[in-house]
Amino acid sequence: MRRRDFLTFLSGAAASSIQQPRTARAQPKIRHLGVLSQGSAGTHPTAMFSAFQQGLRDLGWVEGHNLAIDWRFSEGRAEPLPKLAAELVGLPVELIVATPTRPALAAKQATNTIPVVFIQVADPVESGIIGNLARPGANVTGVSSMVSDLSGKRLELLKEALPAATRVAVLWHRPSQGAALAYRELDRASKQLGLELMDIGISNPEQLNEETRSAARAGVAAVVLIDDPVIASYRPQIVSLVSEAALPLFSIYSDYTDEGGLMAYGPSLQAIYWRGATYVDRILRGAKPSDLPVEQPTVFELVVNMTTAKTLGLELPPTLLARANRVIE
Repeated sequence: MRRRDFLTFLSGAAASSIQQPRTARAQPKIRHLGVLSQGSAGTHPTAMFSAFQQGLRDLGWVEGHNLAIDWRFSEGRAEPLPKLAAELVGLPVELIVATPTRPALAAKQATNTIPVVFIQVADPVESGIIGNLARPGANVTGVSSMVSDLSGKRLELLKEALPAATRVAVLWHRPSQGAALAYRELDRASKQLGLELMDIGISNPEQLNEETRSAARAGVAAVVLIDDPVIASYRPQIVSLVSEAALPLFSIYSDYTDEGGLMAYGPSLQAIYWRGATYVDRILRGAKPSDLPVEQPTVFELVVNMTTAKTLGLELPPTLLARANRVIE
């Protein structure tokens, strides 16, 4: 090759190498997650699921980048859950997040190979989801809400706020396994405190009006609420009905207190759902569900609505208010 031709070749090769685009970085693998909820698609995303998704982002899992989520909602009904769980298994997904108790049971029954992470299950052992908190075994683990264990504490706070109370109504959703367990715990705790419970459980939302009125006619001192996705979907209506009956409402979660209930005591749902994201993270990175102990909540909130207290003509003890995490004025 002549010198001139050789130089021309070199310059052309150099130009060609400059113009060649860099090899594109490999796109991250998209991990596929399914979520099974007894809640409503119409209220999505709730503050809880927003906390869950924020937890995923905090841990490096971003939808559209390295994560895809398929959502399934049963709109407060238990009947569609087995079919919805089977849909997620058939997609297939790599992991199913299920909340609360009935979706977790449906997911467990739908697969014994795909990992299942439950969130906000009151008692996963009593519910038959796992056999042991420390060693859940098989393909299921998650975060318990420990709601039933708090029944005694909630009634103690009620008696502290309303020392003259002798009878209270309990509003709950009868088809809910978790709610039934919580009711039994309330009933047990009430006997130790000398409280009589009036059962105003409902099987469908159409019964809310009549059951609330019956509690008011019976002269109860307050309404104690056991929350579940069906009850939660009627939160504004429940708060309004109890307010119209001029009764204080005691709930587990502070959403009700924010809207006019008197007092809430229970675990922080946002914290529970954020912690649920840590289970997803560990399993997607290779951990086995059977090796991950079930976590119980560590963050609890006492919230008091003083505006409601004044409307009802109640004077709450200063010692109670001093222990509140938040007081709504």
